[in-house]
Amino acid sequence: MVSRRETWTTEEFGTSHTGAVEAVLADGTVPNPVYFDSGSGGGGDPVSQWSVYDGRWPHVPRAAAVRAVCSCGWAGPEHLLDWETIGDQDLAEAGDEQADACDRDWYGHTDQVEATTVPLPESVTSLLVQLEEEIDRLTRTSPVAAVRAARRLEVVAERVGYWAARATANDLDTKQAAAQLGLNEEAARKLLARLGRWSSYR
Repeated sequence: MVSRRETWTTEEFGTSHTGAVEAVLADGTVPNPVYFDSGSGGGGDPVSQWSVYDGRWPHVPRAAAVRAVCSCGWAGPEHLLDWETIGDQDLAEAGDEQADACDRDWYGHTDQVEATTVPLPESVTSLLVQLEEEIDRLTRTSPVAAVRAARRLEVVAERVGYWAARATANDLDTKQAAAQLGLNEEAARKLLARLGRWSSYR
């Protein structure tokens, strides 16, 4: 069962790079998810949100630090929690500065991921930005026209994506394509299958 905690993703990389803040104990280990009695006798769902590790329950250890982690396996530097300063404050509020630092670390990680992807020509990047801005402006004056423009974009993406996906599948294996797209292999396989219109299970 997956434990509950706050996570983040980017639009481009999606769940291939899911970020979160992780609690770290004084001995350097990561605590197990904890359960809180839901009152129904079932023990509740497992929780691994960093801010629950305040040591105020017998079964809940106290975090010594927090760090950013990513579903790709990356982990950021530890940010220490000063319990003398935190005292009886709620950890979610008292540790907000450290959590924000983790958030910045993870976004720095996604910047590094983006830097390893296949580069787009500046002309293409500029056209995409300009097109997005133009449709945003159109939305303010004629939403229905903006919808038509968005639909035209879908048609174009389906058409050019079909040949691009099939050419990529001919040139690269899934692992190579995933690395250049900044995705995990499963996500890359599904993306190419969707654009190339073949089964992702082939």
